[in-house]
Amino acid sequence: MFEGLSGKKVLITGASSGIGECTAELFAGYGATVGVHYHSHKEPADNLVGRIRKNGGRAFSLEADLIDVSMVNRLVAGFISEVGGIDILVNNAGGAYGHDNFLDLDIESWNKTLALNLISPFILAKESFAYMKENEGGRIINISSISAKYGGSGRTMHYGAAKSGLEAVTKSLAREGAPYNILVNAIRPGVIDTPAHQKIGRSTLDERVKSVPLRRAGKPLDIARLCVFLGSECGEFITGQVYDVSGGD
Repeated sequence: MFEGLSGKKVLITGASSGIGECTAELFAGYGATVGVHYHSHKEPADNLVGRIRKNGGRAFSLEADLIDVSMVNRLVAGFISEVGGIDILVNNAGGAYGHDNFLDLDIESWNKTLALNLISPFILAKESFAYMKENEGGRIINISSISAKYGGSGRTMHYGAAKSGLEAVTKSLAREGAPYNILVNAIRPGVIDTPAHQKIGRSTLDERVKSVPLRRAGKPLDIARLCVFLGSECGEFITGQVYDVSGGD
């Protein structure tokens, strides 16, 4: 089903752990050349690249702080320079700065959260779009969040707002990309068991999963599989969609 991914050039942001790491390994397993983006976690990114290469795949790491617009602007160009093009962009990197109640949230945390989850994915999509437009199309897959559906909590309102904006950008880019065979979709993960929850102070997911109809957290592989589906020939007639992968949440 996914043989057509062999030789495709795939850039995945935030790929040193969690959903990004799993997605990188899955694409590489089908023969794609994968750019593993990281910010501060160089060792896990390099370890991932090593595993992919050991298994016969092709991968390399790229460092960039996605809060820094100048570094964001260079990331796609650096990837294209390294591998000669870009077929698929997976905007996976994300997270929230500041986890106080919204009444105490400082403007710096608000701005940095929007920069990471909305501004940098837009810039990366724009740079990829420009190349794809002149090279027979491509795929852009934006990783949103269940926070966009519910608006986040009192402590993650800024994160929910950013992800909602990313879904709007997804739909706009899909309309703009259709004439050039640039297909743009978003995936909205629910509660996924990744290290990200620890960063916002959750020591356990037990309480949160009680509101999930399937009564469990998802796995990074659940999201990675849909990324591969949308990036493959299976997704050739799909664009402008937002897919919930949330156990019914």
